[in-house]
Amino acid sequence: MMLLGVGLFVLFSAGGEDWGLLRRHAIRILISLTILLSVAQVSPDTLRRWSPYIFFIGMGVLVLVLILGYVGRGAQRWLDFGVIRFQPSEIMKLAVPMTVVWVLTRKPLPPKLTDFILALVVTFLPALLVAIQPDLGTAMLLIISGLLAIFLAGASWRYLLVMAAFVVATAPYLWYQLHDYQRERIVTMFNPWEDPMGSGYHIIQSQIAVGSAGISGKGWLRGTQSQLEFVPERSTDFIFAVYAEEFGLIGAAVLLILYLFVVGRSLVLAYRVEHSYSRLLSGSLALTFFFYVFVNIAMVTGVLPVVGIPLPLISYGGTSMVTLMAAFGVIMGASTHRRLMR
Repeated sequence: MMLLGVGLFVLFSAGGEDWGLLRRHAIRILISLTILLSVAQVSPDTLRRWSPYIFFIGMGVLVLVLILGYVGRGAQRWLDFGVIRFQPSEIMKLAVPMTVVWVLTRKPLPPKLTDFILALVVTFLPALLVAIQPDLGTAMLLIISGLLAIFLAGASWRYLLVMAAFVVATAPYLWYQLHDYQRERIVTMFNPWEDPMGSGYHIIQSQIAVGSAGISGKGWLRGTQSQLEFVPERSTDFIFAVYAEEFGLIGAAVLLILYLFVVGRSLVLAYRVEHSYSRLLSGSLALTFFFYVFVNIAMVTGVLPVVGIPLPLISYGGTSMVTLMAAFGVIMGASTHRRLMR
């Protein structure tokens, strides 16, 4: 709730003090909280039984996006029903870890080679469909969520090392399969000043905003880089730059502490669950949430290439908020049903 409150404050500033934007975001928060409480009532056994069905439905919707999807900003990622437009790849952020854990927990852990390979197929197949859209950031997060579940399941280090060697061996081929702008983003990460008004503009402006804040920041609604609209995508992907500029190092540290508390608390709840499916799913969702935060902040500060990943619970966006809250509902539900069973 504290993170959501911080999100409302910084979004009001990042959105140019637009009350309409703030009202729409608040409505989405209420809808997301309702979904969180609803998902928390679902028993882990029900989630386990429905996991493969949710996965296949999500795969079907991803294929539908490639055929009939709405094209915006050069990408075909959305389904537009007139009244509502949503991004189906968000569904897979839950479906992939749920199905991977379902595959791995059908037999006693640690997973055997056949289950390990099947879990990799479940992880990489939807990521490939998302990458075709193209949405490399979401595809990367899908892969991370699946691999985290496999790692927590206690997969053999031999399997993991062979997989890593395969990725390294195919890296040159994968490099040339990327779009030109995606390769440009990766190269720009190392030297954004080579093209300051082109490919390096996003990183440079966000670094100026973060670096000029000092210890305590410039104050709420007083960030020069954000208020003068130098920071691009300031209400979505680069909202951390707006926050850091206004609240400085102290504010950024407080925000990171809040995020770490949520991740730590989620891992504690996962550790206490005795059912293997719920424990693995809760742990992978908690660590995936951490990677959401890490990738966004690393992107804004120039440590990672620019990818379209919003800052969780802070950035403006409905589908992402709903997915995150549903994931927290899964974690809360696993803990609640553990106490009820005891």
